[in-house]
Amino acid sequence: MDTQKVRLNVTLPKELVNMVDRMTGAKKRSMFIAEAIELKVKQIQKDFLEKQLAEGYRACKKESIDISSEFEAADLEGWDEY
Repeated sequence: MDTQKVRLNVTLPKELVNMVDRMTGAKKRSMFIAEAIELKVKQIQKDFLEKQLAEGYRACKKESIDISSEFEAADLEGWDEY
């Protein structure tokens, strides 16, 4: 993560801040919040990429089936028949 810091003014529910403080102590609050935000951002990015991949696979479904059909004979070549 970038070492440059930016000061922000955010408003959080008091009970949430109390929970964070109990877990980390008030002096480590900023680091905890930064790590939590980073995890959330990475999860959103991952979900977005997975959605794009799924849409891409669906969009290419017919083309993939057509290619598989073309090479079906070659794929089965050399296999014993059952």
